[in-house]
Amino acid sequence: MNTAKYKRVVLKLSGESLAGDQGFGINPEVVEDIAAQVKKIRDHGIDVAIVVGGGNIWRGLSGSAKGMDRASADYMGMLATIMNALALQDALEKQDVDTRVQTAIEMREVAEPYIRRRAIRHMEKGRVVIFGGGTGNPYFSTDTTAALRAAEIEADVILMAKKGTDGIYDSDPNKNPAAKKFDTLTYIDILNKGLAVMDSTATSLCMDNNIPLVVFNIDDHSNICRAALGETIGTTVGGRD
Repeated sequence: MNTAKYKRVVLKLSGESLAGDQGFGINPEVVEDIAAQVKKIRDHGIDVAIVVGGGNIWRGLSGSAKGMDRASADYMGMLATIMNALALQDALEKQDVDTRVQTAIEMREVAEPYIRRRAIRHMEKGRVVIFGGGTGNPYFSTDTTAALRAAEIEADVILMAKKGTDGIYDSDPNKNPAAKKFDTLTYIDILNKGLAVMDSTATSLCMDNNIPLVVFNIDDHSNICRAALGETIGTTVGGRD
């Protein structure tokens, strides 16, 4: 019997999490280990959708800061997320996890176009769905993509995997040894305190649709399954008050 807290989750992975200690590119061993954790989640009967970033290959904001047209830089970032999505798909299917990649930018030779009802149907059939290409629009982050897709597919929670931190702090714990960790927060707290968890668009979208968020450390890959099963881990964000 499935005793998991959640029925359907959106796992938000940064591109950097796929790079491992090398800091850039795609580390096949890391991707394989993450895929093994996703398989464990599926084995508990939980529907899984994944939104992956592209910062291990290209960061649109960095390109824009160096003089590149912002829209062009962001589109390059979207292509990077699709590369990561395909790497994840390959690792999952090698572990016999049926997987579909859907992209907001149409490229039928490598992935399906994003269709909400089809994504839900895939999950109902036990498939993992990976959303690549962000929202398909420049100026929107993959955090916003995770919030948008979670609302569209009626996910119970967003699991936000972070490198180098085990939750949300009042300041950067890597720079301030006295930084205070929060066990629980509301989205209003995040906005009022200016906490760098996700951008304000994503935060507002989660708040307006009452979507809980769990922020945890992905340096230990087993935390992915622990978070999906509803264990007390990292920082939980939710509520409007």
